[in-house]
Amino acid sequence: MSSNDSYMLFAGSSHPELGKQLAQCLGITLGKISIETFPDGEIGVQILENVHGRDVFVLQTIARHPNLYLMELLIIVDALKRAGAHLISAVIPYFGYGRQDRKGAASVPITAKLVADLLQKAGVARLLTMDLHSEQIQGFFDIPVENLFARPLLVERLKEWPLENSVVVSPDIGRIKLARAFAEELGTKYAVVDKRRVDAKQVESDALIGDVENKDVLLVDDICSTGETLRKALRICKEAGAKRIFAVVTHGLFVQEAFKESAIEKMLITNTVGYSHLGDIVEAVSVAPLFAQALRETNKAPLSLLCY
Repeated sequence: MSSNDSYMLFAGSSHPELGKQLAQCLGITLGKISIETFPDGEIGVQILENVHGRDVFVLQTIARHPNLYLMELLIIVDALKRAGAHLISAVIPYFGYGRQDRKGAASVPITAKLVADLLQKAGVARLLTMDLHSEQIQGFFDIPVENLFARPLLVERLKEWPLENSVVVSPDIGRIKLARAFAEELGTKYAVVDKRRVDAKQVESDALIGDVENKDVLLVDDICSTGETLRKALRICKEAGAKRIFAVVTHGLFVQEAFKESAIEKMLITNTVGYSHLGDIVEAVSVAPLFAQALRETNKAPLSLLCY
């Protein structure tokens, strides 16, 4: 059986392993779908299941190759809609383009809003995602958005780590709320690194607000791309007398060999993004159980009750 009595689950090509894990947690098998690339680079999709009148969930994480996977998702949704699916929900563990959520300069786009518009226009009726870079992105949608938090899952694992006399550190002002939440659940204090972003690739860290001397530091962030933000914060903390540096991140994009050489003792991430090899210092926990629980609960409620 590829479905239960009320819904079906399909997965794009961005993260097949998470698709399998989610299906296993739900006790079903993934719906059959054919995805191919034509010689000129265009994407071809065919739904190989009867979805007429069914509620359907589509898993696709928009990372690593965001343009490809976003377009693939839109085409899958269109194929499902034209095959007669009743209600199409997108499960997007990592919401690509989420960092472009406002106008920081003249004549720049708000690409997160554009992605929201594209998903809705394609036929997505509701969205399940995790740790949006900015909660305001939910307001870009006119459909129900369920933004799950990875923190409970990460905190559960962190409590098993050998952290001693620890302090949670936010690598920039924007993650203060996240650092405070981690600190409260771990029963420790928090500090903040004052960071200024120069451009898309460079950041400057100027000062540390808080005490890390002779303490284990736990850097927390929602996204790690090149690792530049964490490296700058790490340097500031070391200069302030930190003993050991750990890190926890929801979405580990890890482009350009982000942590090939690092003074970080250990890093904890989720598997919202697929990985071929994590290296010795990185540990990943699966978000499949959280999404499975959310998917079941979301599917119980009629769409009319989920709308704002």
